[in-house]
Amino acid sequence: MSFSTLGLTPSLCAPLARLGYTEPTPVQAASIPVVLEGADLLARAHTGTGKTAAFGLPMIDRLLVRGPRSRARGPRGLVLVPTRELAMQVHKSLLTYGASAQIRTLAIFGGAHMGRQIQELRRGTDIVVATPGRLIDHLERRTVDLSSVDMLVLDEADRMLDMGFLPALKTILSTVPPTRQTLLFSATFSAPIIRLANEFTREPKRVDVAKGEMVATTVSHRVHPVEMERKRDLLVHVLAQAPTGQALVFCKTKHGSDKVSDHLEGAGLKVAVIHGGKNQGQRSRSLADFKAGRVSVLVATDVAARGLDIVQLPLVVNYDLPLVAEDYVHRVGRTGRAGSEGRAVSFVSGPERSLLRDIQRLLPSPLEHEVVPGFEPRAVPHAPGRAHQPYPSRPHARRGGFQRPGRFAGRRPVAARA
Repeated sequence: MSFSTLGLTPSLCAPLARLGYTEPTPVQAASIPVVLEGADLLARAHTGTGKTAAFGLPMIDRLLVRGPRSRARGPRGLVLVPTRELAMQVHKSLLTYGASAQIRTLAIFGGAHMGRQIQELRRGTDIVVATPGRLIDHLERRTVDLSSVDMLVLDEADRMLDMGFLPALKTILSTVPPTRQTLLFSATFSAPIIRLANEFTREPKRVDVAKGEMVATTVSHRVHPVEMERKRDLLVHVLAQAPTGQALVFCKTKHGSDKVSDHLEGAGLKVAVIHGGKNQGQRSRSLADFKAGRVSVLVATDVAARGLDIVQLPLVVNYDLPLVAEDYVHRVGRTGRAGSEGRAVSFVSGPERSLLRDIQRLLPSPLEHEVVPGFEPRAVPHAPGRAHQPYPSRPHARRGGFQRPGRFAGRRPVAARA
């Protein structure tokens, strides 16, 4: 199957071969014809499956190639994404796909200069790619007009809900014409996603290329039990083991990310850090250095790392386990992409062990547990007649009172400000 058989205009198909797009991925083959016919879409697909082209190519085709370019300065296409990194990635891809159509596209996200965004909006744009928080800022300032939007995309909608963006989405969609075409992409078909689709789409056609698996089968999953205070030394040990290469390391806090980075630099490794405490220029430089191979380890928090587009990343390390199991899926989705093999390694201390149960439910095969010699966790005393516990357990994360990011009433989610 070729892209031309999906109904795309030949002028859009011609550059794809030069970009290495020889044939459409399953989500592209299933979604593009639906979008071209003008139907709403609800699609489930994992990270790295080609979702951006699945909505970007037919969006450009319908708005700019087949349809006349609007004289209005407001955008005709709107793509909402959860993070600034994903906004930049999607923006870059749309520019590439639409080069022959001389597409005008603008990325709007927090941390970038508001004045420059306002200037670009005044000049006029065809498609806006935006994070909800910054787009709300523009709506409040009346510097963006969404009344001409014909096509709306909610990319990684599940993550936007997890980050508490539902109120912002409702506000934004109230300003978009109800006659628009809506495309919703998610890694899950959870109950909240179905409710979101029922509210924001009209009789959407479904595309499901996930085949019931949350994580690509090309990724191996290994757990190393270790004491909390030995994690940094274990990380240096793991990164030195063959096969060596670049690694993405996830920590749960900005402070923890900085401490891990300092430790790795002290061990002689070239490291970059991405988290919400870094400004946009710093984050962009860190990512560029990592992609170019100038640094071998990228340490990141969940909010900052969402949507990172890194080709052939061999290793993801969960220095800290995520409190929400679905975040594990998004983390390890950085490796094992496009059919390549990847490794996911997780460090687990006593308080984190109970978090593994929900993660295991999302995986197609059992987690492999391996104690690394020299990093054995301490045994703890146990009462007679009770099963031996190598380290203490902790109540289940959700039942123990943990709250998902961005769910605090009356406050804008952290991601909206980051």
